[in-house]
Order: sequence, then structure tokens, then C-alpha cells
Amino acid sequence: MEVPSPEDERLNRQGCMIGLFWIEQDKVCLGSPPVEEDPGVFLFPSRLSVGEGASQQAWPWADVTDLQVLDIPVRSTAARWTVRLTSVVAAALNAWAPGGPSMMTAVVCAGENHRVETPVFSGAATAYTQREVDLSLGLLSHFVRGSASPSLLTQWWQENQPSDVLHSHEREAVLEGWLAPLM
Repeated sequence: MEVPSPEDERLNRQGCMIGLFWIEQDKVCLGSPPVEEDPGVFLFPSRLSVGEGASQQAWPWADVTDLQVLDIPVRSTAARWTVRLTSVVAAALNAWAPGGPSMMTAVVCAGENHRVETPVFSGAATAYTQREVDLSLGLLSHFVRGSASPSLLTQWWQENQPSDVLHSHEREAVLEGWLAPLM
């Protein structure tokens, strides 16, 4: 049996957006994965980190006192479908190129008066549903309180590895499943 090379592992790396989270086999990003110079916010079972490498700032969950996400794009189902339809028609007519994902702000409060604000890109193509946002923020609060771990998300990814983009009602059902035992 042929063992995959590290290069193969890198090329086969996939992820999935569920609520405000981008989930991969071994890590969870708040929002979509960062690109180039963007620092990104990563949720690991034992810690939260902003950035990677030499510029990384990290705190154990016990030191994180608050984690907020501001400027989350939220729209009703009808409004999200209108935006999608408009984007498709405009692109077909070569009249307009859709912009990139919306920018959100992650605010991490840790220890004594330590506050870090960093931009993160939304993982939603157009916007999130209000229910998806509420469930995601509820799960984040459990991470901060120590009553849940981001390992819930990576374990789900390892067990399911969805190959298609999940619809909002499917993402909401997954979030509800994660939160149900915590209630």
C-alpha cells in the first residue's frame, strides 16, 4: 500500500463552512481560512490563536475571557437568494464581477485587559442566516466558558467529510447537534 507524501496531504486538504467556522481535519478557523498576510483566528482544543508562525498570539482557553465577532453579514433566505441571482445574471452579462467575501472583525479578550481585534473574512458566499449566527455565537460562548471544545468540530469533520457545500438548514442542524448536549 502506498503511503501518501506530505505534498499529497497538502493538496488533498479540504474544509467545510458550518456557521461562522471553517473546519478542516486538524483545525478550525473563525470565518474563512486566511490568505497571504491576513492573520486569521484559529480555534484549537487547548488554545485560541491569532496568526501563525512568528507573529502568532495564543492563549489557553482558560485565559480567554470573551470572544466576539462583529459585522457579521446576516440576511434572510429571500435576500440571500436575490443576491445570488443578481450575481449570476450580472456575471453572465459580464456587467459586474461579484466582490470577495464580507469582512468581519474578531475581538479576543484574554487575561488582564488584553484585547486583540483582527479582521476575518466571512465564510458565507452571500450572508449567514440569523439562526446560523445565533447558534455559532452560542457555541463560541461555550468554548470561552470551557463547557465545549473546538474538537467537536474537527471530530465531526473527520467523521463526515462532506464533499458538497451544505445548505443553510443543514448547517443549522449540525450546529444544533453540537449545542444540544450543552443545554
